[in-house]
Formats: sequence, C-alpha cells, structure tokens
Amino acid sequence: MYTYETKIRVRYAETDQMGVVYHSNYFQYFEVVRAESIRSMGITYSDMEQMGIIMPVVEVKCKYIKPALYDDLLTIKLILNHLPTDHKITFHSEVFNEKNELLAIGHVVLYFMEAKTMKKTKMPETLYHKLEPYFVQ
Repeated sequence: MYTYETKIRVRYAETDQMGVVYHSNYFQYFEVVRAESIRSMGITYSDMEQMGIIMPVVEVKCKYIKPALYDDLLTIKLILNHLPTDHKITFHSEVFNEKNELLAIGHVVLYFMEAKTMKKTKMPETLYHKLEPYFVQ
C-alpha cells in the first residue's frame, strides 16, 4: 500500500457564507495530494504528458463527515491500495483537521490514456517502478 500526505490551509475564497469549505473544493484538495504524491516520486503530470500519457478523471466520490472551516490546516492523505496492472488507477483520500478529526473520505478514478489516440494504456513504466516497492510483500 502506498500513502502520502500533504497539508492545505483553507482559504477564505474556498468557504461559503458560513465559513464552511464549499463541497466542490474537496475535489481540488484530492487533486493537490495526487499531484504532490507523484511529484514526490520525481515525476510530474507534465512528464507523463511528454511521454504521451494523459490521465483523465473518470469518477469522483466524496463523503462529507464534518465541516472544514476557514483557516483550518487540513491534512489530506492519499492511499493507493493496489498497484494498477491495467489502464485504471484509484486514489482514495481522507481529509483531517488539526485535531485529527476525519472530515471527508473520497476516491478518484483516473485512466492512463495515449494522448494521440485517446486509447487506454497501462501506467508508464517509470511510475510503475516507483510504486512497485510499496506493494512487494
């Protein structure tokens, strides 16, 4: 299993009139932790695009448990339970506040696709080899 965490401070623009994080902003938080986790392995989305691979989001879900509030320092945790062997990768995310209270649970499904043909493909070998050690038993 692969895990990664990043922190995000809730900005005023991300909240509604009640000071609560607007629901769609969680999907941006999930994107930040995905991008940063890949970057921490020495690869970026731009690198994959240069390899001819794109990663469109095909499914997102979020269960809201408690509200995140303006100026909260959130910990966004990413969990990859399985090393993909096909075109699909599923990232699970958990959002915690500074009291370590679970605020939201989400998952995002992306496909690896060839940019030129828009056909599904496997994970780039570079990324696969970076993730593989987390799944060796």
